[in-house]
Amino acid sequence: QLTMSLNSSTLLNDENTQGAKRNSECLESLLQTPSSFQDNPLQQLQLASQEVLEKAKKSGRSKCPRCNSSRMFYCYTCFVPVETVPTTEIPTVKLPLKIDIIKHPNETDGKSTAVHAKLLAPDDVTIYKYPCIPEYEEKRHEIALVFPGPNSVSVEDIVFHLQKYTKKRVCASDEDCSREPLLKQAKIEPKEEKNSNECISSSRSEGTRLKKIIFIDSTWNQTNKIITDERLQGLLQIELKTRKTCFWRHQKGKPDTYLSTIEAIYYFLVDYHQEVLKESYKGQYDNLLFFFSFMYSLIKDAKCCAGKE
Repeated sequence: QLTMSLNSSTLLNDENTQGAKRNSECLESLLQTPSSFQDNPLQQLQLASQEVLEKAKKSGRSKCPRCNSSRMFYCYTCFVPVETVPTTEIPTVKLPLKIDIIKHPNETDGKSTAVHAKLLAPDDVTIYKYPCIPEYEEKRHEIALVFPGPNSVSVEDIVFHLQKYTKKRVCASDEDCSREPLLKQAKIEPKEEKNSNECISSSRSEGTRLKKIIFIDSTWNQTNKIITDERLQGLLQIELKTRKTCFWRHQKGKPDTYLSTIEAIYYFLVDYHQEVLKESYKGQYDNLLFFFSFMYSLIKDAKCCAGKE
């Protein structure tokens, strides 16, 4: 469910012909004045100044510095801001783990919010176009996949379940693996076994630490092809059950807990920071919604002006 158009001329493409002139006038007005939408659920975010986006909005589409394509705000194929949006004025977010985004080949580049993550956390995010994705089997004790399903677990249960993955990994490589969990073994071990047990303990401790999280960038109706790929089987699945989407292209018939890609990434990191890292959240990842919140307000205002709300 990851769709987003960055071309301001398409913001009102769902309006009927009779309202086209009025919509055009409203949008022109919006492009000249900052958003004043009062009930924006994203307004509490601690964001960097979006003045650079306001200026770019007024000047219209601009060229991508790499491919010279005409874009609005950023190039969704090169993952860079356009010429009217200086890179120095775009915030950079440091993430606590690496993120892989697997994009469906039929997902329209210009309608995807996945690019936001790459733009705002370039050192920690990699985007792959299916079926060209990595092999995860050897690292599945430190990787999880965010996707709802019957076997998915909550963020707060990640460590517990990764411990089980690590135990299976250690036992598979140790012919003398005890029937009892390693944690129940006697604290005092023979000296000759010390190094072996320390190695296992170290492996267990390291294995319970999540190092990479995977997200699927696709409409919900297209996810089956990716989620059933053998390379993703056996991975721990995480579901975000308590968050509701603000996405303007939410698919009909799907629950409002089905999030856009950038929302899923953001909310996962907030929960991970609090539930797994056990640290107080103070807006460290809010800027991941830097572009999303701006587009949300712009489109919401446009719809209000057009009389849809």
